Amino acid sequence: MSGNHAIGEAAIRAGCRFYAGYPITPQNELTEYMAEHMRKVPGGTFIQAESEIAAINMVLGASAAGARAMTSSSSPGIALKQEGISFLACDELPAVIVNIMRGGPGLGNIAPSQGDYFQATRGGGHGDYRTPVLAPAQVQELADLTMDAFDLADRYRTPVVILADGMMGQMMEPVTFKTPPPRVYDESYALRGKGTGKSRFIRGLILDPIRMEEHNWKLFRKYQVISQQEVRYETHRTEDAQMVIVAYGTAARIGKGAVKRLREMGFAVGLFRPITLWPFPFQPLRAIAERVKKFIVFEMSTGQMLEDVKLALEGNAEIEFYGRPGGVIPTPAELAKVIAYQAKRNEK
Repeated sequence: MSGNHAIGEAAIRAGCRFYAGYPITPQNELTEYMAEHMRKVPGGTFIQAESEIAAINMVLGASAAGARAMTSSSSPGIALKQEGISFLACDELPAVIVNIMRGGPGLGNIAPSQGDYFQATRGGGHGDYRTPVLAPAQVQELADLTMDAFDLADRYRTPVVILADGMMGQMMEPVTFKTPPPRVYDESYALRGKGTGKSRFIRGLILDPIRMEEHNWKLFRKYQVISQQEVRYETHRTEDAQMVIVAYGTAARIGKGAVKRLREMGFAVGLFRPITLWPFPFQPLRAIAERVKKFIVFEMSTGQMLEDVKLALEGNAEIEFYGRPGGVIPTPAELAKVIAYQAKRNEK
């Protein structure tokens, strides 16, 4: 399946019963898939909204009613959804937001990019909040992490972001869909209408500063738990590495190919791949830096994850950067050549 279709099928199998979206390349195949298949499942609702802003607020309404809800878009469309995502976070409502990134800023282009890292990992919208961010690197992971995203959203009552790019959305790979666990969540927040007994309220307007502060600290404590419990990452040939590439998503696929070439050239290079971009795997990366003193961050951007790598390593290792922004996709051979040059330069 294509990556976009795999996300849609995984969401439906995970129990997503409400999808609202608006067309934008390169995620249109996901919206198309949901339009075709949501109507085939009992209770499934698909809405092509009149705008991205309408779509995210429809998702908020569906989530408030207790539905497993999802929306998707690409970079400029996700920017328009940020106010609604902030409302979801404040209201402590679960939802899944898929961003199939494209080149930017502005309207940019429809080529794959990784320029939305800051937006996704720093909350993106107004206020003091965070969202878990999952970064798949294969179509299989797109399917698996989509299912996981719904569980995380329910467990912590928070919006969860799946951050991929146009290349991953379009590529086709074999997929095996796992059996999702039964939905487990606290239904007490859901607004069910008449016959439910005591009235329930979901509100994001808290005019009293003391109460607003209390709510912010409550959210902060939740984010601390997520940071402690939900870190995910992958290492590849780091055991004997003298240099480690740090990359995520499509860039990590390219990085893994570069590691193979560099090993054949005699360079002891490994790869560290964050799977959760937030919470970022600071401690695991810091542990590698106890032995490895040279790192190169590779991103399809001008350098955004680079800042988190610097925070993780705390000045205890040398950090180089190589980036290709705007939708340019380098080859593993190109990346290997750059790293080999830097390694030889450092030897001198």
